[in-house]
Amino acid sequence: MIIVFAKAPVPGRVKTRLVPSLGEWRAARLHARLTRRALRTAAAAGCGPVELHATARHSLFRAQRGFRLQRGADLGARMHRAMSRALKRHRLVILIGVDCPALTPGDLRRAARLLRGGCDAVLAPAEDGGYALIALRKSSPVLFEGIDWGGPEVYGETRRRLERLGYRWRALRTVWDLDRPEDLERLRSLRSSSAFRRAARR
Repeated sequence: MIIVFAKAPVPGRVKTRLVPSLGEWRAARLHARLTRRALRTAAAAGCGPVELHATARHSLFRAQRGFRLQRGADLGARMHRAMSRALKRHRLVILIGVDCPALTPGDLRRAARLLRGGCDAVLAPAEDGGYALIALRKSSPVLFEGIDWGGPEVYGETRRRLERLGYRWRALRTVWDLDRPEDLERLRSLRSSSAFRRAARR
């Protein structure tokens, strides 16, 4: 199954680094579009049911099947809770955020294939030092506790913890997050890329 983690698109509380360029309302609308895009990507991957786990209820989520509120003291606790609960019902789980529009259904399908082929975990590293996707066949709180989620060592620290746990794991291609004003031009280029449109259909 696939879990999409998202914040509610409340002006002033999402995409705050883009507010100087877009303003609070446009930044919130962009976050809403990214959320819808991530849900379409997850559905198109065909890797089982899709759930949206959000920080709060919002009109954007009203019609979303499989909606759940995130529970936990911090992002790591919320991710571990969501994934461990999903693994009680499914053989594998993929979790993505909404900040990486470059992720395609093909990326999610490759993560699922790697798990079915014997990997315990798959990560999609992000350029900023985090990761845009984590896929697991088994979950441990060790992967999520005490991590500086806004820092540049999230991927590196998670990789070290996977190795300490003895997990078999693989990395997908490195992708970029939409966080900074300069990323807006990358988004515009992505939208007009025929190569991306082909990849999105694979």
